Amino acid sequence: MRLPASAKKKARIEIIPMIDTMFFLLVFFMIATLSMTTQHGMPVNLPEANSTTDSVNEPVSLTITEQGDLFFNKEAITLEHLSAKLQVMTQEHSEPSVVINADERIHHGLVIAVMDQVRQHGIHDMAITTKPGIRR
Repeated sequence: MRLPASAKKKARIEIIPMIDTMFFLLVFFMIATLSMTTQHGMPVNLPEANSTTDSVNEPVSLTITEQGDLFFNKEAITLEHLSAKLQVMTQEHSEPSVVINADERIHHGLVIAVMDQVRQHGIHDMAITTKPGIRR
């Protein structure tokens, strides 16, 4: 007794597992890229605020430490030299913005002096960095 010969099946390439793998790699690299963002400021203890937002264009970061030291993008400067730095920044950028990272224990007068210097150079896009607080 002879068995009937079945037709030969054509070879197929399954692409579903390949699509799953590529999607996994895409998600992995997107998350890895987001974790590589850097801050331009010095580490300080930020005060909390309930109305904190994360979307600020920040070409320049001014940091005031607990000891009263002032940093312009991690470069230590004095309040007297801040004016010259801001003058250069306003010439280089058409719409400059400044983010102020002030330690929560710093005297209010120093923060106001820095904000005054920034406003005197016509920079109105200014933000004060805070850490998110607990919403009640």
